[in-house]
Amino acid sequence: QVQLVESGGGSVQPGGSLTLSCEVSGGIFSIPTLAWYRQAPGKEREFVAAIKASGMARISDSVKGRFTISRDNAKRTFYLQMNNLEPEDTAVYYCNRGANYDFPYQPSDFWGQGTQVTVSP
Repeated sequence: QVQLVESGGGSVQPGGSLTLSCEVSGGIFSIPTLAWYRQAPGKEREFVAAIKASGMARISDSVKGRFTISRDNAKRTFYLQMNNLEPEDTAVYYCNRGANYDFPYQPSDFWGQGTQVTVSP
C-alpha cells in the first residue's frame, strides 16, 4: 500500500519561504516520477512541479525561479522549496507519486492528504 504524508505547510508573509516535505511509504520510491500540485479555493487542482528519478525537473511557469523540487531516495522523501512567496501561492498543496517514469508527468491515484500554505501580510 503506497501512502504519502506531507508536512511543512503554514502561514507566511509575502516574500517569505517554506519547505514542504512528502514522505512516501510502500511501493518503489526510487524509480517513479514524483510531483507537487496545489488547489486554491474555488479553483481546480494545478500542477506545480515534478521530478524524475534522475533528478530532472519540470516547474510550472507560475512558480519558475521561486520554487525548487528535490528528492532524497534514501529517505523516501521529496521536497518543495518555496521562496519569495506571493499571496497567489495560497492553496492546499498535494504530493503525488507518478503513474510513469518520464515526462510529461502522469499523476497516479496516490495522493497525500494535503497541507495548507497561506501567504498574507
